[in-house]
Amino acid sequence: MTVAIAKWTLEEYHQMIASGLLDDKRVELIRGEIVEMPPEGEPHAHFSTATGNYLIRLLGDRAMVRQAKPITLPNQSEPEPDVAVVVPLGIEYASHHPYPENILWLIEYSNSSLQKDLQVKTQVYAEVNIAEYWVVDLKNQSLNVFRDPQSGQYTSRVSYTEGELTPLAFPDVLIEVSDIIRRA
Repeated sequence: MTVAIAKWTLEEYHQMIASGLLDDKRVELIRGEIVEMPPEGEPHAHFSTATGNYLIRLLGDRAMVRQAKPITLPNQSEPEPDVAVVVPLGIEYASHHPYPENILWLIEYSNSSLQKDLQVKTQVYAEVNIAEYWVVDLKNQSLNVFRDPQSGQYTSRVSYTEGELTPLAFPDVLIEVSDIIRRA
């Protein structure tokens, strides 16, 4: 006997949301599967919020910084990254979540979800050519930077515990790694 998992389209997922079926549930759509998101612990909530606020101040009106909001991907996925730095399209986002072409870079803070963020989400984002994806490992206080998506995989992964880096979308912006992994 083979076990089949029911797959959902983005349209079906949006219908479930509109009907209230998913109210009070912390879920996201990953490759057509509705996946529960673990509860946010205090460090996760603190650091992701602090980084979002830091990037809002740092980037100003050059980008929109969305915190824990959905993005819509053509691989039947609608994840909710902790921080999404997107093209500022204003009212257009009232009719759709950011698509891959609107996404400048994504950041996830991970504690209990580290394996999912380093494996599943890395592939999901690379498949749709999101240029840059950062994963902050809260346990080890490190930053994993994924870049250069090709054939559904990131070809570059660099881990930092200190130093400086510049996001691909903003080569003139210098970010201290400590401001991302230990933001007070």
